[in-house]
Amino acid sequence: MTPLILGLSGPSLTENERALLRDMQPAGYILFARNIQDPAQLITLTTSLRDLSGREDVPILIDQEGGRIQRMDPPHWPQHPPAATFGAVWQTAPMTAIEAARYHAIAIGQELRHIGISVDCLPLIDVPVAGAHDVIGDRAFGSEANMVASLGAAVLTGLREAGICGIIKHIPGHGRAEADSHEALPVVSARRDELEQDFEPFRKLAEAPMAMTAHVTYTAIDAARCASVSPVVVDAVIRQEIGFKGLLMCDDLGMQALSGSLAERLSATLNAGCDVGLHCSGDFSEMQELAEAAPEISPPACERLTAAMAWPVQSPEILAEAAVRRDELLAAVT
Repeated sequence: MTPLILGLSGPSLTENERALLRDMQPAGYILFARNIQDPAQLITLTTSLRDLSGREDVPILIDQEGGRIQRMDPPHWPQHPPAATFGAVWQTAPMTAIEAARYHAIAIGQELRHIGISVDCLPLIDVPVAGAHDVIGDRAFGSEANMVASLGAAVLTGLREAGICGIIKHIPGHGRAEADSHEALPVVSARRDELEQDFEPFRKLAEAPMAMTAHVTYTAIDAARCASVSPVVVDAVIRQEIGFKGLLMCDDLGMQALSGSLAERLSATLNAGCDVGLHCSGDFSEMQELAEAAPEISPPACERLTAAMAWPVQSPEILAEAAVRRDELLAAVT
């Protein structure tokens, strides 16, 4: 198995993809709108990925947050609200917001489980500050670290109850970034003590099964390297100070915040201490480059992957009408 989670080019595997993926055996896959047509097609695709890997528990990821980041869209799936909706409810009714956030995650998780997706890139627990780039925006619950942690924990619980593995992102915090890391490298010059606000939600959710790094440079910690390629950030901050012990993946290797070839980027993230690299484009030539460069996944990373995929526990008490219950709670306050 190689330490990669890979995107695909379209709604079904090409013969070239099938041959390459069979040989390289990536740790998992991630799906985007280009891979999705309707429920029947998506079930066929996820089934083919499990069959190809020979692992019933192979991670199949998606970004299904609600709001503007939702890969499974109407008319086949409902439009879900963004995280900021729950943060707004928190201001007047915190417990209602927590309950609604849990039902929100259950509703999404049930949809994912039905079509064979096993991991949602959620919850986003970044804490935005004034002046930050709007790449996070309403994807965040809000600007209060305690609120973000509490609502993030509710989402993580709901996903687990629905039988879905969650990912906390973007560790150790993307909320201060003044640039979109898809396009450029954000540099955060906040003092070390100021960064405690960013770290707090991740510290409180450190028992999460998976986390995704931020392609952000924090000058107070490592001025020369962004978090995803910094051994200082990964070891001293993420692993030790925050206390995260689960599977750590970098954000997309194709983002412009990183430099060098894709092979060099993968090597840098693994050398920094990430367990797996994430590559999203589905470009076949890029996948070939990574396949040639990727080592075997390390034994500790393999153990963390296995533990993460065993983390979900589908509850027999899950409500089929979770989305209805969520919307009733939100309407009662707003």
